[in-house]
This record gives sequence, structure tokens and C-alpha cells, in this order.
Amino acid sequence: MAHQWRGLIAEYPDRLPFGEGDPVVTLREGGTPLVHAPALDARTGATVYVKVEGANPTGSFKDRGMTTAISRVLQTGVKVVACASTGNTSASAAAYAVAAGLQSAVVLPAGKIAAGKLAQAIVHGATLVAVDGNFDDCLRIVRELTETHPVALVNSVNPYRLQGQKTAAFEIVDQLGDAPDIHVLPVGNAGNITAYWMGYSEYAGRTTLASLDETATRLPAASTKLPEMWGVQAWGAAPLVLGEPVDEPETVATAIRIGNPASWKYAEAARDDSHGWIDRVTDERILAAQAVLAAEVGVFVEPASAASVAGLIQAAEAGRVPQGATIVCTVTGNGLKDTATALGGREVDIDPIAPTVEAAVAAPALCCGSRAPRPRAA
Repeated sequence: MAHQWRGLIAEYPDRLPFGEGDPVVTLREGGTPLVHAPALDARTGATVYVKVEGANPTGSFKDRGMTTAISRVLQTGVKVVACASTGNTSASAAAYAVAAGLQSAVVLPAGKIAAGKLAQAIVHGATLVAVDGNFDDCLRIVRELTETHPVALVNSVNPYRLQGQKTAAFEIVDQLGDAPDIHVLPVGNAGNITAYWMGYSEYAGRTTLASLDETATRLPAASTKLPEMWGVQAWGAAPLVLGEPVDEPETVATAIRIGNPASWKYAEAARDDSHGWIDRVTDERILAAQAVLAAEVGVFVEPASAASVAGLIQAAEAGRVPQGATIVCTVTGNGLKDTATALGGREVDIDPIAPTVEAAVAAPALCCGSRAPRPRAA
């Protein structure tokens, strides 16, 4: 009988900090597609795959860390979870809190959240607090709140979040048969690049960046190599590239609009230890990459997700991509999270036709006026 995916904690029990009988909160996250992208092969001279994290239950990679973070909260007896968010974390935290029977509170920058993400937090019943400031202000407030009140912090500074997120690297190795040569991903708060490097390191049998149990028995290696980690930030929100915090980060890619990443040092360690790099791309390149993914690969992502592909294409144009390399780009969130940006500047004005096949065949948009009619099926 076919094996149905059971969620991260059930699929990787030996590699996650939970024991038999521990409470597990899952929406069957993980097991996301790894899609070959020939259109990106042609642009880079490499073999490129896209890890489609928008296929997670709430539409982003955040679900990987939320299953482990919320499961851990259930062990503590705390009844309220809180997070700062640019959108995806709030959606995930609210959904998993519902599944766990907990209350959730979200502190977010006023007017800076895409409507699709805000809608998710609302329908899952989160308490929303809007701050006249940026994400970094929100995270500072939440950290102070959770230090002084019986509220659990579920942002990526929570080490259990990274434990869940590292499993994406396990899946990639399992799907490819080994680690890729290069892994490219967007960098905002920098938890994801940290978690992927942790996962690749564990699968290669190496010491991890942030193990929760240093006495645990090391498991056999499942891969023979480690990838270079390439991180990509938005031009107006690139503190890791500039080497200093950005006080007023700005980019169309709202999910990575962060000026002072919480996992800054870990991200630098992942970059340096893997002999990789972190660069930045303009919003124009991000939107162009989003369009390429949708129109040529068949994967619709939110703008921040496309930063990884934008960075890869920019690197290829600069001659920095090794020919024939195997490369994985993480695309972090579903395009339905932010349709307004995707449709920006497009004319969406469709004239109706008569309700007949003849009118449909005559429509230039359907048949381009040149195709012969197909024979009817017998």
C-alpha cells in the first residue's frame, strides 16, 4: 500500500527532539515538491530544481518550524503563543495554535502585510496587534512580552522552529540521492538559511550549528557532500550584504523586508562554513523572476520567494554559476499570498463573448485565429 506522508515529526523521528508519547501538532506539513526547472537550466547552464514550499498547509515554509515549535509548547503547559510577523509566520502560528487548542497573538507592522497572509491570521482567530513601525520593532516587543508573561515565542529565534525547518534539506537529499552542489534561498530574518545548513550538516554526519541535545547519538550520514549556501536579500533590505542593520528596510518582497535579522550570526556561519555567499537583487529582478517561474516553470510564488531565483539568474549573468552544477532554489511561499503585487501593472479586463463554441473558437486569445478546429470525439 502506498505510504501517505504523515508530517515532519513522524517522518524524521530520529532527527528531531521528540520522544515516543510526546504531543505532536501536525497539519501534515513537509513532503513538498522538488520540481525540475528546464527554463532555469537554459538561463544558467546548470541543472536547477525548485523546492516548492508554498505547497505546505498554510502556503509557506513556516509550517515546518511551527509543527515543532507548537508541539514543544504543548509540553510546557503554556496556553498562548505569540509572534512578530511580516505575514507568513502569523498565518502558520495561528493555524497550528488552532490545531493545538491554544490562543495566538500576532504583532505586525501596520500596513505592511499582504492581504492574503493577513486574511489567514484573521480566519484562524489570531489576536492582531498592529505597530507603527517595522518588523524589527515588532520582534523586539514580542521578545519582551514573552520574557515577562506566560506566553511562548514562536518566531525563528525559538530553536524548535529551526529544528523543523532543517527537514527541508533532508527531503532534498532524499529526493536527489545526495546534496546539491549549490542551494539558493531568500534571506530575511535568516532563520531558513541557518536551518538548511543545519539539516545538510546533520545529513552529512557533521556537527550542527544549533543542536538541542549535544549528547545525542550521531546518526549515520545520508549524503556524501555539502552544498554551497547562496543567500539572496532584497536591495532595500540587505543588512547582511551591507554589514550593518537597515533602519528603514523597503522592498516589494514583504516577507524579507527585515533590517536586522535575528539569526544574523548563524546565517554568516552558514555562508562562510559552506564557502557560499549572500548577495542582493533589485525589486525589478525579483518581479522578473516571479514572472519566469509562473510563465515558464509553472510555479506561482510570492515576491520574496522569487528572490532566490533572481539571485541565481543574476549570478549566472555574472559568470558565477558553475556549468553543469546541480542547484536547488527554495521558493518559500505561494503566490496566492500576494496577488495584488503579481497583478500590478497588468490589464485584467476580459471582454465576454457569446456562450457558444463558435464564439470561443473565433476568440483570438483562445485560438489565435489560425488553428483548425479539433475533430469531435467519437
